[in-house]
Amino acid sequence: MRYLFLLNPTAGKRDCTAELAPAIQAAAQRAGIPPEKRKVVVTQYAGHARELAAEAAHTAQADGEPVRIWTAGGDGTFNEALTGAQGCSLAAVGCLPFGSGNDFLRTYGTREEFNDLDAQLAGGEVDIDLMQTDLGLSATICAAGLDAQVAYGIPQFRRIPFCGGEMAYALSIVKQLCGHIGRNVTFTIDGEELTVDCLMCAVCNGRTYGGGFYAAPEAQPDDGWLDVFIIRRVSRLTIARLLGMYKSGRHFRNGELTEQAKPYFIYRRAKCVSLRPADGRGPIVATADGECAPCDAITAQLKPLAGRVLLPKPAYERFMAQRANV
Repeated sequence: MRYLFLLNPTAGKRDCTAELAPAIQAAAQRAGIPPEKRKVVVTQYAGHARELAAEAAHTAQADGEPVRIWTAGGDGTFNEALTGAQGCSLAAVGCLPFGSGNDFLRTYGTREEFNDLDAQLAGGEVDIDLMQTDLGLSATICAAGLDAQVAYGIPQFRRIPFCGGEMAYALSIVKQLCGHIGRNVTFTIDGEELTVDCLMCAVCNGRTYGGGFYAAPEAQPDDGWLDVFIIRRVSRLTIARLLGMYKSGRHFRNGELTEQAKPYFIYRRAKCVSLRPADGRGPIVATADGECAPCDAITAQLKPLAGRVLLPKPAYERFMAQRANV
């Protein structure tokens, strides 16, 4: 088994590499991993983690020796490595949460568990569903509308002192609410077509995005389904109440929308979701695991159990116990 750690020095509010690199080497030594089987690399540019992961996966396939890859950064860095390793059964990818949001891990456990290097090295590999989208591969959520516009605007707030993932998200929300909100959008959800005057929508494989907004509080990343939530356009006064409900996951309980949420939300489960603007106002902003861009249309297609990911020991044990009880 080989072990590769990819450290992104630009993720989050400060460079984590100086303190993290020696901590990784110490944890690997405690775990009995020989020096020649472990490697720590600092990424140099956007896309570098994808290239390094692809190279490691290719070597694993050629040599027949498995490789475990961890990224220290945010969801974007993790997604890069997951994309690079895609298709190699001998490669698995995990994350150390040093970014601003780190929403991937919230579906499985806590930041403390994922920051525990000993637990990471003692953890295990699990297969999860992925989504193929027009913005690339996604392990968590593909969204469009106000929420994606907010994500698109987050980078300008991230470097403000004491402005972490959730605060940056909140400030971007305030900015977006000062502009035009809502779009008329046509959805095709497993063949069902509907046009909605909507505020935003989220196609979910994982549970959270935007630094901890529980869009799909009961999503299971290995159940072969995408949870789709569409929020109708509402007044600015109502938006604040809806976002509070959305952030805490109070809009969805026991497999259905709550009574409080039903007037405002549309919910579906699907394998494939496509959407396109129907109001003639040009592209709609979409986001998927750290990638944001204006799109003329966007499709999210389920890829059942296409991702092999690493979970720290407590999260891995919970995941396997839950799977055994299904």
